Amino acid sequence: MQNLNIDLDGKAILVTGGSMGIGYACAERCLRAGARVTIAARGADDLRAAERRLSAVGEVVARPTDVSEAAQVQSTVAGIVDRYGALDGVIHAAGVYGPIGRVVDVDPCEWLDAVRINLFGTLLVAREASRVMVRQPGGGRIVLFSGGGAAAPFPHYSAYASGKAGVVRLAETLAQELAGDGVEVNCVSPGFVLTRLHEQTVAAGGRAGGFLDETRRQIAAGGVPAAVGAEAAAFLVSDAAHGITGKFVAAPYDGWSTWIDRLDVLKQTDVFTLRRIVPRDRGMDWQ
Repeated sequence: MQNLNIDLDGKAILVTGGSMGIGYACAERCLRAGARVTIAARGADDLRAAERRLSAVGEVVARPTDVSEAAQVQSTVAGIVDRYGALDGVIHAAGVYGPIGRVVDVDPCEWLDAVRINLFGTLLVAREASRVMVRQPGGGRIVLFSGGGAAAPFPHYSAYASGKAGVVRLAETLAQELAGDGVEVNCVSPGFVLTRLHEQTVAAGGRAGGFLDETRRQIAAGGVPAAVGAEAAAFLVSDAAHGITGKFVAAPYDGWSTWIDRLDVLKQTDVFTLRRIVPRDRGMDWQ
């Protein structure tokens, strides 16, 4: 992994899910780049502990927030604007797995709860941030986190997969809606990062299907460092990424740090986006 010279000096950045895992790594990377960071998460104790650790790196404020509750999201964003006068960037890393198992077996209410957090919560955060960014000089930058199931089927994790696929399409849609307002939106898939979510897979046992063996293999191999996704996210909320918007970035694989040199190609094609595959895309002549 390359460490870029990312400059976020003085930028006000919100990181959801910032108390642990990928969100924590994103907050730390933004602080090291000079940002003033607000971390948000549901668990107040974990959030305060993260704030204490991160305060050794830079200026950080913790705000307990359930991203699926509109009033709490509004309060958190308003608090940032009151404190700093702007909201320059958002990294939305909060999320849950939800129920694990076949669709015929899972609790539909738990399924809906997971989609509410992963997709509806993303909408609330992106919407509230955008409402601030469209009114401020220079707009702003939003990075949403996707994950397994967004680009391919994810059996036994249908709630998570459906929500995360929706997050990618939401990012693409918002990027087009807000293009004239100086707000740029991208989505990052961080790879297999060892987080508490994977402890749920191991605990689920056979309900996880074939992903159980893959999870055990990845755990044994060490997975992808959280810093890989954090580096991509910090870059994408920086001014250096201006012009990159509406893209779905696989952080460990896509060479995203060079995209700024390929803006013309990125803008003229649908590379790094979700699209339907039709027969002619595979050289077939029956369409």
